[in-house]
Amino acid sequence: MRHYHRRRNYRRGPFWRDWHQNLRNEEMAYDARERYTRHAWHQYFSNFLGREPEDHWLFGGRRFRPWISGSWGAPNQFNPFIAEVFSQGGGLLPMIVLQLIQEQPRYGNDIMREIEERTRGRWSANPGAVYPLLTTLQECGFIQGEWDRPEKRSKRMYRITEAGTTELQRLVEVMAPMLEEASDILLQLANQLDQAEDEEADSENEG
Repeated sequence: MRHYHRRRNYRRGPFWRDWHQNLRNEEMAYDARERYTRHAWHQYFSNFLGREPEDHWLFGGRRFRPWISGSWGAPNQFNPFIAEVFSQGGGLLPMIVLQLIQEQPRYGNDIMREIEERTRGRWSANPGAVYPLLTTLQECGFIQGEWDRPEKRSKRMYRITEAGTTELQRLVEVMAPMLEEASDILLQLANQLDQAEDEEADSENEG
């Protein structure tokens, strides 16, 4: 039973509304649609910015590059802000991986699929991030890995240890309040941006 998040309706201005309308107007096979989406997204974004996204002072940076190119999935899926807290230096990935293994023993691929599902596809873990982390967690004694079929060594199942459970409790004690605070601050900032946009639209209507 999966019920670990509550969906909410996220506000979309003309930029996103027009983009989704353009996609709905195109009928094609899935593979062709995926190729079309990447090309169309880049062109749409370029027209909106008035320049190539790669040359933009903000979106041209490495944090946004996978998003503007569509290389990490459709642009309405990948979220660069979620990627920031999961990527190297973000600090969230080790805690989430420990939590997933605490819930039940898991393979590496299972961990990556679960992260993608729980982030609603907004970030996809890659083997280059997950497997070195699993090695580190095992070296620290927080998880234990065993080959599902030792003679083939094809799948390695990871289980949390007593030390890992204790460490996860420590991490949650320290990090959970900070995540909640960050979420509140980001929501407040987003609401302030929305409010400023509303005030500007009202001013234009009055004029």
